[in-house]
Amino acid sequence: MRGSVARPGWVWWVCAALIGVAAALFALSRRRELTEAYHLITRVRPFGVVVAVTFEAVSVLCFAAVPRWLLRTGGVRWSLGRMTSTTMAANAMAGAFPGGAAFSAAWLLRYVSRRGAGHVLAVAVVVTAGVASALSLLLLLAVGVLLSGPAGPDTVVRPVATVLLIALAAVLTILGLCCFAPVRRVLRRISGAACRRAGWAARIEADLAGLADQVRSVEPRLWPWLWPLTFALLNWTADVACLAASMWALGVPVPWRGLLIAYGLTQIAGSLRLTPGNLGIAEAALSALLVVFGLPPGQAIAATFLYRVVSYWALQPIGWTCWIALILENGLRTRRGEP
Repeated sequence: MRGSVARPGWVWWVCAALIGVAAALFALSRRRELTEAYHLITRVRPFGVVVAVTFEAVSVLCFAAVPRWLLRTGGVRWSLGRMTSTTMAANAMAGAFPGGAAFSAAWLLRYVSRRGAGHVLAVAVVVTAGVASALSLLLLLAVGVLLSGPAGPDTVVRPVATVLLIALAAVLTILGLCCFAPVRRVLRRISGAACRRAGWAARIEADLAGLADQVRSVEPRLWPWLWPLTFALLNWTADVACLAASMWALGVPVPWRGLLIAYGLTQIAGSLRLTPGNLGIAEAALSALLVVFGLPPGQAIAATFLYRVVSYWALQPIGWTCWIALILENGLRTRRGEP
């Protein structure tokens, strides 16, 4: 992770171009629904937009609280404001170009390690925050499956959600078994055999071993580690609330029974990062899933558009402003000879 980050190859750009063409063709074929969505947006309730923005702000703060708690556990104290500006800068970078998550993770790792955390703790923060985010999203999806009930769209959505929940159960089972020393020894033997064949795998194993040692040294108990998972779950929950508030602001009925499933599957599809900020992917996936759960196409498009404005477009300039401020601060520290 200390080396240079691989840039997106031609496959990324081809996929991004194809998605852009597909979005343009979709817009041409859905002019009536787009017109309906436009009329809904022009009649948006300002107070509803304020509510949506408030929920998104809570989501951003909870997202920053995860790495902040992990840093504090490792003995490095950052203010919530500093951590929030750092994570917003990293998110802006992740949403700027295809495969931006790799650039964002590398930049965040270097920045945190140079600000008193060290390489091992920085790797621990980035890896653990990512795991907590993924697990909490799958937990939210599990709740969505339970809430959808037997009347949900089984033929389309439920099989996908079921596979993801099986993956969640497998991960939780492995994590639970790792509490036992014999299981850890077996896993280390397996990983050691694999790492002897690849240098990059050996480096990852060394980083993860340092992460495990760091975890056991700073907080050997399991209960406190529920905090980062709780913050990550609150992050996703507040973001879902932003989506629901966007619908309310437009006067669109919220499909409560399928909202969590539609949101969770959209976020999982967006994790591919084939386009900058998942443009085209997030809009198409969320709109289609909302239609599956009963919303008319025009209302689904309007709700998706307003949600994306609040949760993505509005955060981009703020995030890049934070990035510029952090770069300027780093320059001033360098001139003063400060670490």
